Amino acid sequence: MTFMTRAPMQTAFRRRVAGFTLIELMITVAVVAILATIAMPAYQDSVRKSRRAQAKADLVELAQNLERYHTVQNTYATAKLQFTQSPRDGTAHYTLSFDKDPTASTFGIQAVPVAGGSQAKDTCGTLALDQAGRKKPTEKTVSGCW
Repeated sequence: MTFMTRAPMQTAFRRRVAGFTLIELMITVAVVAILATIAMPAYQDSVRKSRRAQAKADLVELAQNLERYHTVQNTYATAKLQFTQSPRDGTAHYTLSFDKDPTASTFGIQAVPVAGGSQAKDTCGTLALDQAGRKKPTEKTVSGCW
């Protein structure tokens, strides 16, 4: 009885078919790298905008608190800020403070980006709000900040 074996041929064929070639792997890595270089700046910009939106909301809330204080006390001069960082919990991305000492009839509050954080690269820089609702930077100087 003659015995024919096909095992060596089938094994070699399976080795070629099973798995990826180095070229296919390199193409996949290149596509992922290109997508990452496009996606990361967009993601970082989105994070900056959301942190800026939180700081703006905190400034408006502090302004409302100061207005309530003024309604009862008839002065801003002795008012204190209820919180001094944005966001209130966790890592601070903005420091909230008076930009000048409040007087009986005026106040100015500001949100300053924390040095060394990702917000420090924000084109808007320091956000400010006063008792008349005037905002800085204004839309004429830097668009999209407020």
